[in-house]
Amino acid sequence: MRHGKKVNHLSRQTAHRKSMLANMACSLIEHKRINTTVAKAKALKLFVEPLITKSKEDTTHNRRIVMSRIRQKDAVTELFRDVAAKVANRPGGYTRIIKLGNRLGDNADMAMIELVDYNELYNAGKVEKKTTRRSRRGGSKPAAAPVVDTKATNEEE
Repeated sequence: MRHGKKVNHLSRQTAHRKSMLANMACSLIEHKRINTTVAKAKALKLFVEPLITKSKEDTTHNRRIVMSRIRQKDAVTELFRDVAAKVANRPGGYTRIIKLGNRLGDNADMAMIELVDYNELYNAGKVEKKTTRRSRRGGSKPAAAPVVDTKATNEEE
């Protein structure tokens, strides 16, 4: 039974799993997309999205929290400098998992996980929405169209 099982252990010991996810997160931040199995991609998504949320606010405390999880200074620097600037106005959902099919050797389900804002093909057709909101209650109504006297125009002809 899977009572209360919230973490996919990926058939690894705790230290190996944490190191693997940290290395995959560094690769994802560096290359913006990586190919892996579907199970690892889903585990990586749960691992890396809170770190990206932390990077949106550049404080010493947040940098130390992220550094304790991924342990590579270059990846932390790129995360807080480049990635955080791209995802600044996104409320969540920083990664996308695209299933690729099965691997030839062992028939494992493969997937590509990527940072959403770095894929130009998907973002090309989207127009940015206006951020202003207007209330429909009590506002002024638009002015009615001016009435044109058709008799006066017909007499002139």
